[in-house]
Amino acid sequence: MNAILHYLKKHGEHSDKGIAEALGIPLADSQLQLAELASTNQVMLCHSTKFVKGKEIQATIYRIAGFTPKAAPGPKSGGKSKVQLKLS
Repeated sequence: MNAILHYLKKHGEHSDKGIAEALGIPLADSQLQLAELASTNQVMLCHSTKFVKGKEIQATIYRIAGFTPKAAPGPKSGGKSKVQLKLS
C-alpha cells in the first residue's frame, strides 16, 4: 500500500489500471489495496466515464486525500500583469 501512496503522491491522479501497470502488480491486487486505502480515507476516488470513438470506457480514478501538488513552474494565466500599457 505504501508503494501506491508513494506513486500517487509523485504522479498525481491515476486510474486503478494505470497504477497497477506502473507498479507491475495485478489489477485485482491494486483494486483491493486501493479499496483499503479509500476506506481509511487515505485516498479519494471518483468514478469516471469516458467515450473514445463512441465506445464507453468506465474507470475509477484515485488521488491522495487532502494532497495538493505544487504549482507547475512558469507563468500563470489569469493574473494581472505588472507591466501596464499607457494608451494616449
